[in-house]
Amino acid sequence: MPAGASNTSLVMSDWFRDFKQQAAPAQLYDFLHAMPKGGDIHHHLSGSGMGNWWWDIATNLNKNGGYTYYTKTDLSLCRGYGTNEFGTNPQLLLFHTVSTLSYEKLSTCEQDNYTALSELNQKQKQAFLNSIKLDKPHEGRDEFFQAHWQRMGDMLQNPYIYGHLLLKNMQAYQRENVLYLETQLQISQMRYPDGTPYTSDEVVQILSDTLKSDAAKKTNVTVRFQLALVRFLPDAEQQLEKTWATVNAHRELFVGINLVGREDNDKGYPLRFLPTLRKLRAKSEAIPLSIHAGESDEPNTHIKDTLLLGADRIGHGFNLIEDPDTLLMMRNGPYLIEINLISNLLLEYTNSLDSHPFPEYLRTGVPVTLSTDDRGMWSSNLTDEYYLAVKHFNLSWEELVALNSNAIKHSFIGEEKRQALLLKLEQQTEDFINERLNNTPLPNIENHFPFICSYDPQVCNKTSKR
Repeated sequence: MPAGASNTSLVMSDWFRDFKQQAAPAQLYDFLHAMPKGGDIHHHLSGSGMGNWWWDIATNLNKNGGYTYYTKTDLSLCRGYGTNEFGTNPQLLLFHTVSTLSYEKLSTCEQDNYTALSELNQKQKQAFLNSIKLDKPHEGRDEFFQAHWQRMGDMLQNPYIYGHLLLKNMQAYQRENVLYLETQLQISQMRYPDGTPYTSDEVVQILSDTLKSDAAKKTNVTVRFQLALVRFLPDAEQQLEKTWATVNAHRELFVGINLVGREDNDKGYPLRFLPTLRKLRAKSEAIPLSIHAGESDEPNTHIKDTLLLGADRIGHGFNLIEDPDTLLMMRNGPYLIEINLISNLLLEYTNSLDSHPFPEYLRTGVPVTLSTDDRGMWSSNLTDEYYLAVKHFNLSWEELVALNSNAIKHSFIGEEKRQALLLKLEQQTEDFINERLNNTPLPNIENHFPFICSYDPQVCNKTSKR
């Protein structure tokens, strides 16, 4: 960094310290929204869609590849008592959504419980939109892991929906001044409207076509993908081998592999995958790993075990604070923790952000960055994560800059593009500093996502900016 830029950053440090003390919540939020951000590198594409995004795509045949969807709006015991409510076709789950193919296989009794998405009345539509997010006090971890994903049903098997969700995210991140998105998804279960499986090449082509579209290019958001697999499935090792082969064949877009799924299901314990990964690395060039670990209430060695798998990044890392030896090892080291404050709060891993271990990691030299996890299910964005971090942990300007740059430094994108993104972030940050020091007005935010308005209503109160 040139000497002049360094001096400007020192001035900005003092400016931001004073600004934090005087700014109204809405002013602080506007500042963080306008601030250039490196990227979001812990992002589930299937969990990133706002309810209205899902509705817009799923009811539009031109966008969704020609699929028609039906959602459960009424309940009756068509299959009698004792049905499997934890499988893929629960009988007693409202707003479980299916395609025409699945709908036509239902009995007449069950069909009567479903309504075409495009024909929902206003009350039903609002309930459908609400069913995609955690918006009630009783909805937490169990609702998220045991109902949310099941509700979405056949929509999760449509690659065109994923393509449009990707574009919606890119457009939203453009408004937040985010440079890079590294999102994770599963593609092995994609189906045509008649039930024929898509090949992995066909799904990759749909995603690639999305990125090549004029609308995507206009966002100036760079995107790469991780392939994810559910860690506790009986055939997870075989799925890992297939996932490895797919990433290996499409390294221009797919840059990593992730293991997902709740950690309190011990069938997905990290070391289960060590023999498979060692076998795969013996046959081909290594693929970067970013693996969920430490998203747990109990102390355990999942983070250490996950690093042994070869992971470069840890998703969540919440309980690292309970593993002193691994915490010491990660200080000032090469491994990054992807911090998801809102997710950890809403899924009840912490009762209060004030007790979250994030600031301890940050201020003892553990590399960290902020990310959104399943932002559509929280109705939030990346700015919300930064706002909570500043409000609860009094972040300095230098810490904000480090969090932003870490998202790119620890990304899995190729080295040449990584350096180009870092330079772009540095230039945009320098421009942002000059604008603030020259009192350039911040852009007005017309609409906020619901989470932040519920968490801190003053952010969304325009009169509080005065």
